[in-house]
Amino acid sequence: MQVKKVLTYGGIAFVAYYLFARPSDAASAVRGAFNTVFNAADSLAQFVNNLA
Repeated sequence: MQVKKVLTYGGIAFVAYYLFARPSDAASAVRGAFNTVFNAADSLAQFVNNLA
């Protein structure tokens, strides 16, 4: 249980550091993640439409 808490706080600290040290790279990473989610949703919608 203690290891999970340490890893969680370490991950949060890394993300916070990354946001402050390299904000443009962090924004690009978030943009890429959103694009991936939107592309997956679009692919799922096309799949469901092709079933009908």
